[in-house]
Amino acid sequence: MTLSQSIKTILTSASELLKTEDAKLETQLLLQHLLSVNRAWLITHENDPLVANIHEAFEALLNRRLNGEPIAHILGAAEFYGLKLKVTPDTLIPRQDTETLVEAALAIVLQNDSLKILDLGTGTGAIALAIAKHRPLAQITAVDASENALKIAKENAQNLQIANVQFIISDWFSKLKGLKFDIIVSNPPYIEANDPHLAALTFEPISALTSGEDGLDDIRKIIQSVLIYLKPQGWLMLEHGYNQAEKVQDLLAENGLTDITTMKDLGGNERVTLGKNSLIINTHWD
Repeated sequence: MTLSQSIKTILTSASELLKTEDAKLETQLLLQHLLSVNRAWLITHENDPLVANIHEAFEALLNRRLNGEPIAHILGAAEFYGLKLKVTPDTLIPRQDTETLVEAALAIVLQNDSLKILDLGTGTGAIALAIAKHRPLAQITAVDASENALKIAKENAQNLQIANVQFIISDWFSKLKGLKFDIIVSNPPYIEANDPHLAALTFEPISALTSGEDGLDDIRKIIQSVLIYLKPQGWLMLEHGYNQAEKVQDLLAENGLTDITTMKDLGGNERVTLGKNSLIINTHWD
């Protein structure tokens, strides 16, 4: 009869097998998921034996991770800006870099503002829901071309009890005729079609990742149409690749936006570029 191994021994062996940058954290998360406990419980009970059926289930999850499946897909959820979001293969997994885009919006939208904000390509709803949670008076419209993605976003809004977000099926601006917004945010696809890093992203929808040879096709579409939907003095905020800031700045300037600036993410990479519609409405009549 084989004696049950301790939680600590099992997690240590799993981490050595996984060898990812966050191997220790990921193996803990897998076991927490199975046991429905928090990290503090695991640490407190690290010398406890793990029963055979739970050990087998843990090994099955670990093998999925060893085969490259993202931890968020295995757990069915990811954390973003303090929110726990449901994630499926139909959506892009929210990343910490994108929190920079949320910070950019929150820096402009004051707590008591009831501004109209548009999130283009919402996916899980991460950006829209994070802004809506922290600015409850804001009116958020979140769009996506994928019905499956929008279904997940709506479910996340319900689970988080966030009511100030409206979800619309739309390919960028296509279903938004006549609408105007104070702020437009987007984390569009921006990876180059031949980028070697795509090999590690096979579990996520390619349509949410790549955008033409230089990765800027969708960003161009957004910028070229944005002034139709952006109110005077309104802001466009775009996430982009670490090496695309200068090109995005040029595109914004070429299409009439001003006050252009770029923000860096926590890794020090240029990640979010902002531009303003400096048009001023003349309220005086001759």
